[in-house]
Amino acid sequence: MDETLRQVGELLLGSIPTIIFVVLLYAIYTMLVHKPLVKVLAERRSKTEGAIEKARADIAAAEARTAEYEQKLREARMTVFKNQEARRQKALQARAAAVTEARSRAQAQSEQARAAIENDKTAAQAGLQSESGRLAAEIIRIVLHPGSAPAPAGGGR
Repeated sequence: MDETLRQVGELLLGSIPTIIFVVLLYAIYTMLVHKPLVKVLAERRSKTEGAIEKARADIAAAEARTAEYEQKLREARMTVFKNQEARRQKALQARAAAVTEARSRAQAQSEQARAAIENDKTAAQAGLQSESGRLAAEIIRIVLHPGSAPAPAGGGR
Protein backbone atom coordinates (compact mmCIF):
# COMPACT_ATOMS: atom_id res chain seq x y z
CA MET A 1 0.00 0.00 0.00
CA ASP A 2 2.93 2.25 0.55
CA GLU A 3 3.73 1.91 -3.05
CA THR A 4 0.25 3.06 -4.02
CA LEU A 5 0.42 6.03 -1.72
CA ARG A 6 3.82 6.97 -3.09
CA GLN A 7 2.52 6.78 -6.64
CA VAL A 8 -0.49 8.87 -5.74
CA GLY A 9 1.80 11.41 -4.09
CA GLU A 10 4.01 11.56 -7.20
CA LEU A 11 0.93 12.01 -9.36
CA LEU A 12 -0.30 14.82 -7.16
CA LEU A 13 3.11 16.43 -7.15
CA GLY A 14 3.26 16.16 -10.95
CA SER A 15 -0.20 17.62 -11.30
CA ILE A 16 0.57 20.81 -9.34
CA PRO A 17 1.85 22.69 -12.42
CA THR A 18 -1.29 21.61 -14.32
CA ILE A 19 -3.52 22.78 -11.47
CA ILE A 20 -1.67 26.13 -11.37
CA PHE A 21 -1.98 26.39 -15.12
CA VAL A 22 -5.75 25.64 -14.98
CA VAL A 23 -6.31 28.18 -12.17
CA LEU A 24 -4.26 30.77 -14.07
CA LEU A 25 -6.20 29.98 -17.27
CA TYR A 26 -9.51 30.36 -15.36
CA ALA A 27 -8.41 33.74 -13.95
CA ILE A 28 -7.32 34.97 -17.39
CA TYR A 29 -10.54 33.69 -18.96
CA THR A 30 -12.61 35.42 -16.26
CA MET A 31 -10.78 38.73 -16.70
CA LEU A 32 -10.46 38.75 -20.47
CA VAL A 33 -13.63 36.99 -21.67
CA HIS A 34 -16.25 36.34 -19.02
CA LYS A 35 -16.44 39.78 -17.32
CA PRO A 36 -16.51 41.78 -20.61
CA LEU A 37 -19.03 39.33 -22.03
CA VAL A 38 -21.28 39.67 -18.96
CA LYS A 39 -20.90 43.46 -19.16
CA VAL A 40 -21.82 43.53 -22.87
CA LEU A 41 -24.78 41.22 -22.28
CA ALA A 42 -25.98 43.44 -19.41
CA GLU A 43 -25.69 46.54 -21.61
CA ARG A 44 -27.47 44.76 -24.40
CA ARG A 45 -30.24 43.67 -22.07
CA SER A 46 -30.60 47.19 -20.64
CA LYS A 47 -30.64 48.69 -24.12
CA THR A 48 -33.19 46.15 -25.28
CA GLU A 49 -35.36 46.68 -22.23
CA GLY A 50 -34.84 50.42 -22.59
CA ALA A 51 -35.93 50.20 -26.21
CA ILE A 52 -38.94 48.17 -25.18
CA GLU A 53 -39.82 50.72 -22.49
CA LYS A 54 -39.32 53.54 -24.98
CA ALA A 55 -41.55 51.73 -27.47
CA ARG A 56 -44.18 51.29 -24.76
CA ALA A 57 -43.95 54.98 -23.90
CA ASP A 58 -44.22 55.89 -27.59
CA ILE A 59 -47.27 53.64 -27.95
CA ALA A 60 -48.87 55.24 -24.89
CA ALA A 61 -48.14 58.71 -26.27
CA ALA A 62 -49.58 57.72 -29.64
CA GLU A 63 -52.69 56.37 -27.94
CA ALA A 64 -53.04 59.61 -25.99
CA ARG A 65 -52.68 61.66 -29.18
CA THR A 66 -55.21 59.38 -30.90
CA ALA A 67 -57.67 59.84 -28.05
CA GLU A 68 -57.13 63.61 -28.19
CA TYR A 69 -57.62 63.59 -31.96
CA GLU A 70 -60.81 61.56 -31.61
CA GLN A 71 -62.08 63.96 -28.94
CA LYS A 72 -61.37 66.96 -31.17
CA LEU A 73 -63.04 65.16 -34.06
CA ARG A 74 -66.13 64.52 -31.91
CA GLU A 75 -66.16 68.17 -30.87
CA ALA A 76 -65.83 69.30 -34.48
CA ARG A 77 -68.68 67.02 -35.51
CA MET A 78 -70.84 68.37 -32.69
CA THR A 79 -70.03 71.91 -33.80
CA VAL A 80 -71.00 71.06 -37.38
CA PHE A 81 -74.21 69.40 -36.20
CA LYS A 82 -75.04 72.39 -34.01
CA ASN A 83 -74.40 74.78 -36.90
CA GLN A 84 -76.58 72.67 -39.19
CA GLU A 85 -79.30 72.56 -36.56
CA ALA A 86 -79.08 76.34 -36.08
CA ARG A 87 -79.33 76.88 -39.85
CA ARG A 88 -82.26 74.47 -40.02
CA GLN A 89 -83.99 76.31 -37.17
CA LYS A 90 -83.39 79.64 -38.91
CA ALA A 91 -84.79 78.22 -42.14
CA LEU A 92 -87.84 76.89 -40.28
CA GLN A 93 -88.34 80.25 -38.58
CA ALA A 94 -87.98 82.08 -41.90
CA ARG A 95 -90.44 79.66 -43.47
CA ALA A 96 -92.88 80.12 -40.59
CA ALA A 97 -92.52 83.90 -40.88
CA ALA A 98 -93.10 83.71 -44.63
CA VAL A 99 -96.17 81.51 -44.11
CA THR A 100 -97.49 83.88 -41.44
CA GLU A 101 -96.90 86.88 -43.70
CA ALA A 102 -98.54 85.12 -46.63
CA ARG A 103 -101.51 84.22 -44.46
CA SER A 104 -101.85 87.79 -43.21
CA ARG A 105 -101.61 89.11 -46.78
CA ALA A 106 -104.16 86.54 -47.92
CA GLN A 107 -106.39 87.49 -44.99
CA ALA A 108 -106.04 91.20 -45.87
CA GLN A 109 -106.78 90.48 -49.54
CA SER A 110 -109.75 88.35 -48.47
CA GLU A 111 -111.02 91.18 -46.28
CA GLN A 112 -110.54 93.66 -49.12
CA ALA A 113 -112.36 91.33 -51.51
CA ARG A 114 -115.19 90.90 -48.98
CA ALA A 115 -115.39 94.67 -48.56
CA ALA A 116 -115.40 95.14 -52.34
CA ILE A 117 -118.08 92.49 -52.71
CA GLU A 118 -120.09 94.11 -49.94
CA ASN A 119 -119.73 97.51 -51.66
CA ASP A 120 -120.76 95.93 -54.99
CA LYS A 121 -123.69 94.25 -53.24
CA THR A 122 -124.75 97.50 -51.62
CA ALA A 123 -124.41 99.33 -54.94
CA ALA A 124 -126.33 96.57 -56.73
CA GLN A 125 -129.04 96.61 -54.06
CA ALA A 126 -129.28 100.39 -54.34
CA GLY A 127 -129.44 100.11 -58.13
CA LEU A 128 -132.04 97.37 -57.91
CA GLN A 129 -133.99 99.39 -55.35
CA SER A 130 -134.10 102.43 -57.61
CA GLU A 131 -134.79 100.27 -60.66
CA SER A 132 -137.56 98.43 -58.81
CA GLY A 133 -139.10 101.78 -57.81
CA ARG A 134 -138.91 102.98 -61.41
CA LEU A 135 -140.36 99.71 -62.72
CA ALA A 136 -143.11 99.81 -60.11
CA ALA A 137 -143.98 103.35 -61.15
CA GLU A 138 -143.95 102.30 -64.80
CA ILE A 139 -146.17 99.29 -64.10
CA ILE A 140 -148.59 101.44 -62.12
CA ARG A 141 -148.68 104.00 -64.86
CA ILE A 142 -149.34 101.35 -67.50
CA VAL A 143 -152.01 99.65 -65.43
CA LEU A 144 -153.76 102.90 -64.58
CA HIS A 145 -153.42 104.47 -68.00
CA PRO A 146 -153.54 101.65 -70.54
CA GLY A 147 -153.76 103.78 -73.68
CA SER A 148 -150.65 105.76 -73.07
CA ALA A 149 -148.46 102.72 -72.98
CA PRO A 150 -145.70 102.70 -75.55
CA ALA A 151 -145.77 99.93 -78.11
CA PRO A 152 -143.53 96.98 -77.38
CA ALA A 153 -140.30 97.13 -79.30
CA GLY A 154 -140.33 93.44 -80.25
CA GLY A 155 -143.17 93.84 -82.81
CA GLY A 156 -145.87 92.51 -80.57
CA ARG A 157 -149.66 92.99 -81.10
